Amino acid sequence: MEELHDIALTVNGVHRTARVPARRLLSDLLRHDLGLTGTHVGCEHGVCGCCTVLMDGDPVRSCLTFAVTAAGHAITTVEGLAAPDGTPSPVQRAFRECHGLQCGFCTPGFLCTVTALLRETPRPTEDEVLEGISGNLCRCTGYQNIVKSVHRAADLLAEAGAPGAPGGSGGSGGSGAESEA
Repeated sequence: MEELHDIALTVNGVHRTARVPARRLLSDLLRHDLGLTGTHVGCEHGVCGCCTVLMDGDPVRSCLTFAVTAAGHAITTVEGLAAPDGTPSPVQRAFRECHGLQCGFCTPGFLCTVTALLRETPRPTEDEVLEGISGNLCRCTGYQNIVKSVHRAADLLAEAGAPGAPGGSGGSGGSGAESEA
């Protein structure tokens, strides 16, 4: 019988608890234990970026991260990027407006990655965008519209006065709709 560990973490702004084996992956905790299926699992080797979520605001590969190491941390999944009322984040809006997705499988990882990128670099150059998204793979789009989406998101964030933009205060997403597990 495998030993189970009690963990507590914040997911999309909601305190959550779970009892998991030491080798349970964060992606499995999110998808199977907490029902947050927006986090996609592609390669299961950390190469494709589909499973990217934010841990304390930094992008991490949830398929390579043990759930027990996320204890005490704040996790934001794609479900937590929108405003509490469901209004899409500027990054989500930009991807929709600029057609930065096709099949959508890689999109949650891109959305989390780009959210972190724009927090660190509010007005990225073309090279900074390419470097920032280089860890995420898309088999459908050819990346042109993804790059356009990143620049559009930067514009939307600047217009909204987001962190890093002149005079911005910003805020975090998080639907608050999840309950304790």
